[in-house]
Amino acid sequence: MPCALSICDDGDMAQMKQTSGQGYLLEARKVSKSFGDFTANDGIDFAIRPGEILALLGENGAGKSTFVKMIYGLLRPDSGGFFWQSEPLSLSSPQQAREMGIGMVFQHFSLFEMLTVAENIELALQGAHDRSRLAELIIEKSTAYGIPLDPDSLVADLSVSQRQRVEILRCLLQNPKLLIMDEPTSVLTPQEANQLFDVIEQLAGSGCAVLFISHKLDEVKRLTKRAVILRGGRKVADVDSKKQSAGELAALMVGDEVAHIKRQSAPKQSLPRLSITSLSRPAEGPFNVALKQIDMIVNQGEILGIAGIAGNGQTELMDALTGEWTDRNADMSIMLHRDDQQDIELGRAGPAERRKAGVGFVPEERNGHAAIGEFSLSENALLTTHHIRQASRYDLVNDSFCHQFSEQVTSNFDVRLPAKNPQASQLSGGNLQKFVVGREIMKSPKLLVVSQPTWGVDIGAAIFIRKAMLQLAEAGGAVIMISQDLEEIFSISHRIAVLNDGRLSQIYDAASLTAQKVGLLMGGAE
Repeated sequence: MPCALSICDDGDMAQMKQTSGQGYLLEARKVSKSFGDFTANDGIDFAIRPGEILALLGENGAGKSTFVKMIYGLLRPDSGGFFWQSEPLSLSSPQQAREMGIGMVFQHFSLFEMLTVAENIELALQGAHDRSRLAELIIEKSTAYGIPLDPDSLVADLSVSQRQRVEILRCLLQNPKLLIMDEPTSVLTPQEANQLFDVIEQLAGSGCAVLFISHKLDEVKRLTKRAVILRGGRKVADVDSKKQSAGELAALMVGDEVAHIKRQSAPKQSLPRLSITSLSRPAEGPFNVALKQIDMIVNQGEILGIAGIAGNGQTELMDALTGEWTDRNADMSIMLHRDDQQDIELGRAGPAERRKAGVGFVPEERNGHAAIGEFSLSENALLTTHHIRQASRYDLVNDSFCHQFSEQVTSNFDVRLPAKNPQASQLSGGNLQKFVVGREIMKSPKLLVVSQPTWGVDIGAAIFIRKAMLQLAEAGGAVIMISQDLEEIFSISHRIAVLNDGRLSQIYDAASLTAQKVGLLMGGAE
């Protein structure tokens, strides 16, 4: 019969109970989980004490998400067991986990877009609630935590960072004893992240245990004292995170020293690849931002980094660049300059026309926007290659080409698969991101427009993706990279601009800027 979230006999249960540690809030003993022939977790031992902030580290696909999903009642292990305050823990749903005092902030949002902030939060709370009192509580607590929210806002109208705030607040209002946070700062500004760290430290001071999953090792070193590291589904280290350097932690994660990126200088005599003149866009809702007279030139062989705090027009700019938003009456120009001197006006073209012209796109949200979870990888490959002659002819899909192209992407971009041609939803976040980026770069676009290219991916995958963008630029392509990660902006951008309140700053050579200067621009100093 099931026990401790596992299938084991009474003898196993008695032995694990006898060896369960004292003083732990949650303990795992030899926990394993497989999906077919793929072993996601292999005999993991783990323990966390009340009031401890513990980091769980590993590459994408190392088994972190599977492990915490078992803690949260979303999955059941095949063997081994969990203990809660030395007693066997048996959960069959997240609701039971929440009742026990286990809360989780997911990396990928679990919100209903057509409901308000208050309605989404109410769904996760136990019992009936007075709506007006709940609204007051949301305003009070979100302000106190430094993540202010309007309870009456529709989630569909919120920026990505605001949606993350809803996820975090919804969890905090459940008064958890154990809080699992999966990449909670991936879409927060540095200021918002610092405020969240203060909240986490307050929670730990009151006795709440925090299991912190992050690929930002500077955050790990600042916030935690201990790190458990998974690699290939196994626990490979349990270390003092304060005493380890970021490089040593990264090496434990990937099993080797992590390579560094060396950005080459952009060609001094390069020709323009994209010219934008007088791009303006009205705000289409109370939570949208108007774009105001944006002009820019992006040259062949360069990466233009566009920094900014979330909610300052990044989504609106991305939509205008991809063709998901057009205005046939607008007095603006988006001109693609081709090698054959045949310039193409794209301002009124949709996404399909722009792809045919040689533009590739990687949107911010990989799930649902860049990829369809229920589709296989070969089907997802077709989504942005259907205009290529080999992919389809006479409205018939060439399955052989799609499979071959998908396999080339997964091979060239080191996409680690749980099965042959799996559904996109079966991939870890970082591996899906590598597939989405690789799908575009493999077509050798003249221009690549990418938003948050390494959001929520591990350090190894992030370096892989950044190197791929640099190689595309070195081959003569141009890249527009919209990112909130200043480290990323400075590591590979040849030139940098900042988006603030729908306005684009002057474009600067990256070598002439400091993080402090960019921070001032992000705050609207100019």
